[in-house]
Amino acid sequence: MAVIVNLDVMLARRKMPSKELAERIGITEANLSILKTGKARAIRFSTLEAICRELDCQPGDILEYIEEGQSD
Repeated sequence: MAVIVNLDVMLARRKMPSKELAERIGITEANLSILKTGKARAIRFSTLEAICRELDCQPGDILEYIEEGQSD
């Protein structure tokens, strides 16, 4: 099982720099980078909610499930 994080895609669509999003949601740029690269092991619902609020999107726009071994 693989959960893909499409946060960089949503940031590009909204033309918002990572630094601005980090400031708006109250996390460090380093922690946002960990989320963007998919290296985070967990995400708080409050953080996900803040990201969705600031990017005007749904959680499914950011997180995607793909079975391992499956390719696009």
